[in-house]
Amino acid sequence: MSTARPGWDPALDTGLLSPVRAGSAAEAATTDAAFLQAMLDAEAALARAQVRLGAVPRAAAEAVTAAARAELFDLREVAVRAREAANPVVALVRMLAQEVARKDPEAAHYVHQGSTSQDVLDTALMLVAARTTDLILADLDRTAAALAALAQRHRDTVMAARTLGQHAVPTTFGLKAAGWLQAVLDAEERLRRVREDGLPVQLGGAAGTMAGYLEYARLYAPDGAAEGAAQGPAAYAQMLPTAVAAELGLADPLVPWHTVRTPLADLAAALSLTAAGLGTLAADVQLLSRTETAEVTEPAAEGRGASSAMPHKRNPALAALIRSVAYQVPGLVGTLAQVAVTDDERPAGAWHAEWETLRAVLRLTGGGAATAVELAEGLTVHPERMRVNLELTGGLVVSERLAAVLSPELGRAAAKQVVAAASARAAGTGRHLADVLAEAPELAGRHSAHALRELCDPARYTGAAAVLVDRVLARFRVTRRCG
Repeated sequence: MSTARPGWDPALDTGLLSPVRAGSAAEAATTDAAFLQAMLDAEAALARAQVRLGAVPRAAAEAVTAAARAELFDLREVAVRAREAANPVVALVRMLAQEVARKDPEAAHYVHQGSTSQDVLDTALMLVAARTTDLILADLDRTAAALAALAQRHRDTVMAARTLGQHAVPTTFGLKAAGWLQAVLDAEERLRRVREDGLPVQLGGAAGTMAGYLEYARLYAPDGAAEGAAQGPAAYAQMLPTAVAAELGLADPLVPWHTVRTPLADLAAALSLTAAGLGTLAADVQLLSRTETAEVTEPAAEGRGASSAMPHKRNPALAALIRSVAYQVPGLVGTLAQVAVTDDERPAGAWHAEWETLRAVLRLTGGGAATAVELAEGLTVHPERMRVNLELTGGLVVSERLAAVLSPELGRAAAKQVVAAASARAAGTGRHLADVLAEAPELAGRHSAHALRELCDPARYTGAAAVLVDRVLARFRVTRRCG
């Protein structure tokens, strides 16, 4: 009879069906234990802030802080008991108070003083988001540096641009990498702005009026009148969120945002933009690494890209993982946008739908950002293959240039017609476009086959690609100096 492996837990979420986040730092930052610790951190920060304002004894806040350690609580018990009140905070507060009372019964009276479940959970969401966003930003920074190096190194490496899956005109791999870099810089800029200014603590009390905080400060201050409360409700209502925000490293809100879900909407939008930018990088790498294209190759690693059936396969596994993020995140962000429409002072169901959705967005985007670092830093570029592919159409890739060059001589419409007819003949016969054009009666005595061949050189028709690369690289350098 078989026995279970030691530590086997069928309820454990291992990331089996989400390999892009499995084992990532973002996953570790968004576990149940991480959220539980964030809720406990919010409770402890509130108690310490109330000490600073004279509303809680210092010894009580120290006792709360000492007890606010996730490992002291049974995660599964908290989760199951959360069904009773439809959120985990109610049960956790009781359990925290019991833990505090074990060492200081008097201090237990100051746990969660004046607060409400939404204050704790929303603040915990912002705290987990801040911690995970810091990880994502670090990975975006590394990805940007790797892409900048690629753009610089391949500033003038010519390749075929493709529109609707077909060869269009020549471009450079440097410009393609610069486009990836631009997207990453855009995402990083917006996500950093949200991280620095858009993740506020939540302190509104039962219905967003802060009445409980004010009343407890007035009634239970150690000296009978809290320092902040003694200055009046307006002062205390401003001082308490500021103090808690300072304790946690979060933004100081103008007012409680119980039903104004701008912080979550802004964060979700920035994460969605990040997923989209990384997804574009991954999609391009996947297409460029196709067997018949072979212009780039993902970094190799033991077992990466292996097929269970075909020994020869080396699939673009990193690109596939990142693209899975780009496909999932927009739908999740749509959920967060939908539940931002609230009612009353706390909506039933809408608030509750945010928690797991936000966690999924953070995990996926974090996993995608970590994977993008590995992809960008290890990407191998094959310029020689790019040149071979440019020759596949026998000069057709620069037909636009030929039409422009012939326009002063033949007129714009006539030049385009001549080149179009020659292009059709070249494509049908497999001959080079320059050779076919040289035989066109309209060009008799005007251009030799050699001159037309020179006009068909893809390297001479990359437009302002180099200048555009330089512009993006200049932006990258400015962001690094400012950072």
